[in-house]
Amino acid sequence: MHTAYDLALRFDRRMGDPDDGGRLFSYARCAELDAREEFPAEICRELDALGLPRHYVPAAHGGDLHSFEPALQLVRAIARRDLTVAIAHGKTFLGAVSVWVGGTADQARALADRVIEGAPVSWGLTEREHGSDLLAGEVTARPVDGGYLVTGEKWLINNATRGRLVCLLTRTGGAGGPLGFSLLMIDKHSLDPTHYRPLPGVPLHGIRGADISGIAFTDAPVPASAVVGSEGRGMEIVLKSLQLTRTLCASLSLGAADNALALSLRSALGSPAPDRPASDRPALDRPRARQLLAQSYADLLLAEATTLVASRSIHGLTNELSVTSAVTKYFVPTLVDGLIAGLGPVLGAQAQLTGGDAAIDRDRSAGGHGQHGRYQKVLRDHQIVGIFDGNTLVNLHSLITQFPLLSRQLAAGTVDDGGLADATTLTRTLPGFDRTRLSLLSRGGSSVVQGLGAAVQELSALAAAGAVPASLDRRAQELRAEAERLAADLAAHRPTPVDVPAPAFGLAERYARCFAGSAALHLWLRNRDRHAGHDGLWHRGLWLEAVLVRLLAQLRPGRPAPPDEVFERLLPVLLDQYDSGDLPSLLSYPLVKDPA
Repeated sequence: MHTAYDLALRFDRRMGDPDDGGRLFSYARCAELDAREEFPAEICRELDALGLPRHYVPAAHGGDLHSFEPALQLVRAIARRDLTVAIAHGKTFLGAVSVWVGGTADQARALADRVIEGAPVSWGLTEREHGSDLLAGEVTARPVDGGYLVTGEKWLINNATRGRLVCLLTRTGGAGGPLGFSLLMIDKHSLDPTHYRPLPGVPLHGIRGADISGIAFTDAPVPASAVVGSEGRGMEIVLKSLQLTRTLCASLSLGAADNALALSLRSALGSPAPDRPASDRPALDRPRARQLLAQSYADLLLAEATTLVASRSIHGLTNELSVTSAVTKYFVPTLVDGLIAGLGPVLGAQAQLTGGDAAIDRDRSAGGHGQHGRYQKVLRDHQIVGIFDGNTLVNLHSLITQFPLLSRQLAAGTVDDGGLADATTLTRTLPGFDRTRLSLLSRGGSSVVQGLGAAVQELSALAAAGAVPASLDRRAQELRAEAERLAADLAAHRPTPVDVPAPAFGLAERYARCFAGSAALHLWLRNRDRHAGHDGLWHRGLWLEAVLVRLLAQLRPGRPAPPDEVFERLLPVLLDQYDSGDLPSLLSYPLVKDPA
């Protein structure tokens, strides 16, 4: 097991078997809370007691966040049990991240103490009338002696009501603009209640128990010391902070995919018997079920590979994170939305079950473990992940604004070899995160994509030596051809100052897919020897070939994609992991089960 998974496994074991309805943080308990649309306060307190808030605080400020790679896997483990809990508790990191990115040393130390104590922090960015258009924000901070008077409303804010502290984006320059906004870290306990009020929570399709509400201020006095960093840097700090949070949002998607695939396997196969391997079970006689399970597994592995490289890129390729984070935030949630929806036919009628109180009671009386309505819950819960921290269009637009740089660097083939090795070699010790290397634009493009040609050449040499099948080499060559076509189309693209043409979004989607395929190829090449014996996944590039087949189908949507034999080779590995009690994953991770 890769060491980045150690932390998550320790927490998993302390939280206990989620199938045990007697556990506080179980599927059954989360289903009950969801049916009542109740905030998971008791579970969040348990996570506080287990020390989770310490992992939101960088080690430099007294916390346990040494690397973003294990932190991402930790949030994934929580999201695997319940997305509502992961989103409700994890919001504190999002609320605090602006101080880690742009605050002074004194501000960071003071906030670290509060977070470690368990104080929830929210991030007040969006407004009712402006959505993702942060530059249109109307919440104002009017300068007065000793500080500011804050007036206006923030809406659709996670933990706006329950959070003690709120990191608020405010207009401090009358004309607005990139230098007209500042961030204020406000402690609501220090305000007179007559100067602010919570706005009602909104009913949600997914994450029904989360506190998604708002907050309104009326001439609320805030000291000058509340400004994060310095006045006028609010928008810069937010945009740099989003590079971290967008990357970490992939952990929510991975957890949801873990949950949906495990539930589908349980439905299709039932509990494993000691003398009967999964491959012998009649449910797998249905070709369509076999295909859907194997393809969903391949999509999960692709999402995992992309996320592993992205999380390590926070440290190794920090100055390229404006590209990496936008790609990850678009690609991984979109892929997982399709993965979850695609598993519906495997579940059959069970996919249509909902989890109201009466249904949960019947499930309990029948000896169930909170499975009733679990698929519907993860399906609707995950749909909100693509909206957090910039929706799909926002992230694609972020890539589009960088097309001139990306095109130029693709043509030049520029690669940060050391940074790429850090991002893709799982055995390398990552350098510490250096916030000063964050940049609003990646002037070096993306080393992951720009290094694709050399990676394909390396794979071709392995194929010539018989170490990998010729079919894998052919898929990699096809990916390179798609990347070359993309490079030509980017070179021909002409930016427009106002309205972005629809084809530009298609180019951005293709770029994201080429990034994901390149990330998978680099990851397999750099780690194949160490993991060659792991469940057959790494042997002769099995998982890599499967994910490339899936990606090429996305990159060439007009071409028919007949069933591919690679999925028949992949399915037994999935079933072996299931029978062994392991998480379906590129890396060994034993799932927690309480003794019978």
